Amino acid sequence: MFTLSAQVKGQASNVEFEEFDMKNGLHVIMHKDNANPIVSVDIWYHVGAKDEDPGRTGFAHLFEHMMFQGSDNIGKSEHFNYVQKAGGTVNGTTSQDRTNYFESAPSNQLELLLWLESDRMQTLKVTQENFDNQREVVKEEKRMRYDNAPYGSRWGEMMKRAFKDETYEWIPIGSMEDLNNADLQYAQEFYRKYYSPDNAVLVISGDIDYDNARKLTEKYFSEIKPAETKKNAYPEITFNSGEIRDVIYDNVQLPAVYIGYKIPGMTNKEVRALEIISMIIGDGRSSRLYENIVYKKKTAKSSGSFVWDNEVGGLFIVYATGFKNTDLDSLTTDITGIIDQLSEGEVLEKEIQKAKNSIENDQVNSRQTILGKADALANYWTFFKNTAMINTIVDDYLGVTKDDILNAAKKYLSTSNRVVLYYEPKPENKVN
Repeated sequence: MFTLSAQVKGQASNVEFEEFDMKNGLHVIMHKDNANPIVSVDIWYHVGAKDEDPGRTGFAHLFEHMMFQGSDNIGKSEHFNYVQKAGGTVNGTTSQDRTNYFESAPSNQLELLLWLESDRMQTLKVTQENFDNQREVVKEEKRMRYDNAPYGSRWGEMMKRAFKDETYEWIPIGSMEDLNNADLQYAQEFYRKYYSPDNAVLVISGDIDYDNARKLTEKYFSEIKPAETKKNAYPEITFNSGEIRDVIYDNVQLPAVYIGYKIPGMTNKEVRALEIISMIIGDGRSSRLYENIVYKKKTAKSSGSFVWDNEVGGLFIVYATGFKNTDLDSLTTDITGIIDQLSEGEVLEKEIQKAKNSIENDQVNSRQTILGKADALANYWTFFKNTAMINTIVDDYLGVTKDDILNAAKKYLSTSNRVVLYYEPKPENKVN
């Protein structure tokens, strides 16, 4: 076991922690913050939508729901009741690359939280009844949040074009066809392969004593056997293979454009430069996009950009919603011109510094809660195998140079490396 601490430029304080590996492969990170009598338990399983097989999409997200359906010692949906009756909160999320489950409660409930997580890690009830029930829940979620929501299909449509026949071809919600065809045997095998201690990191953050937290972890997790699953090998993403354009007629009132440039995985240092570019181009009302197409030309009512950073490869997203008479071709030309200006070297030091200040502020604010720190610790271990990055990441951003920014823009923000999606109102939805 070891303790790490490093002074971080601009951060209010270091995030100190201890970490160790258990014999079954579970990586445990502990962070002590005794300011308030609260503790968070945050467990990340290194499995997400990218780990699903073709024709089996949606399973990682489906399992986020399944994990609350009871285990040997906990009844259906009782996980929520245990935590809430103890004065806590509980939830879970699924991404392209990981699924996490987290609880926060008074610190005297730490043993309860660890027991709950350990029980479902080893004895989840993956039964036909639970499976069928949660599959219907997920299908309804898909209808409400994606199929029937305005612009709700945009990210799924973007991913399947940007990453056709590559990793990330689909988003975590999956397809309705695959959810309909899902079978229990595959679900049970999915659980066996990925929900094991050697595919997880457990973070205990908050009002704890390190020795006691370690004893409780050993008590509840040490006897769980590892799956020893051989993870998939993911090929490198192909870049600059030609622009893809498409039009989608949707139940929307206003036209919109979504542009996705393919970028490398999050461990690539160029992603830091791309995040700074995103801040310059599309973050807030003083950004280049907003000042040009919203304020000056008034061809869009809103715009923005962000980096969708995944483990193997991601997207640099730029978007704008127009007015009823907006010509999306002209709007896209304007957006492309703004991006090309930066790629050609038109970037000011004050723009770079402003973006760095914003990122630094975001980083500090994200660590204001014990759960926020737990998430960051889990993230840096899961994807970088370097938990100490929580105390160096700000310096990584501050160290990005103007040349780094220009090189990343030239390399990735080209028309040959993007998908352009137009969302147009269906004829019956057009506003006159």
